[in-house]
Amino acid sequence: MALVDDRTRLASLLASGAPVTWVMTGDSITHGLIHTRGARSYVEHLHELIRGDLGRVQDIVINTAITGWRAQLILDDFDRRVAAWRPDVVTLMIGTNDCTTVWLDPIVKAAEFSRSLVEFVSRVRALGAIPVLQTPPTVDLLRAPDRERIGEFAQAARDVAAAEGALLVDQHAAFSAFAEGTGPGNEGHPWGLLDDAFHPNADGHAMLALELARALGLDADESRVLTTLRARVAVARHPRWPPDAVDDGAASSPR
Repeated sequence: MALVDDRTRLASLLASGAPVTWVMTGDSITHGLIHTRGARSYVEHLHELIRGDLGRVQDIVINTAITGWRAQLILDDFDRRVAAWRPDVVTLMIGTNDCTTVWLDPIVKAAEFSRSLVEFVSRVRALGAIPVLQTPPTVDLLRAPDRERIGEFAQAARDVAAAEGALLVDQHAAFSAFAEGTGPGNEGHPWGLLDDAFHPNADGHAMLALELARALGLDADESRVLTTLRARVAVARHPRWPPDAVDDGAASSPR
């Protein structure tokens, strides 16, 4: 357990006005290539929010994520991925590659993954920085059955965060909730947020940014960035729904 509550530490750090170095690391989802189709990734949205809307112009936001990486690879390259930047806050979203049952030999066990997260939290704290764990988003299991353990690995991140007193951003829960009420056939699938079986599209990155901003206490009501992101997610969730929408004075069916 952290000697001082990390949420309190972060709030005090932000209130102090001191420049903050944010390091955000992980796998391809954080790397943010290709699947946004030229739009900003969630890290870039946070950059605009922090250094733009919040006026924290001396803050630095660094993305060190690498496509295809897993928790142990980040630990093996911890100095370059994290320590070299002398961070104040470090976020980690990982697990989508760790959980595969096909592409790794040997397969990573959930217990091993948990131990890697515990070590990551410990190393970040040893730097004097605040660790933030993010669960990986949900996956379209019809097209990526090898990621069937994604929920188990998301739970591992939750459990480690609880045990270690680390901040948690539950992206997996947010993506799961997104599917609720979006229309027949979408149950259990974050329709509108994915570009392929497990990479968020531009709207998915908007959701990731909103959840991270909320969890870190950066969700200012007057933020133009967040207002735009909320609108993107709303449209992604209901582009053709509900069926009782009114058009020319008559109830319209989904288009």
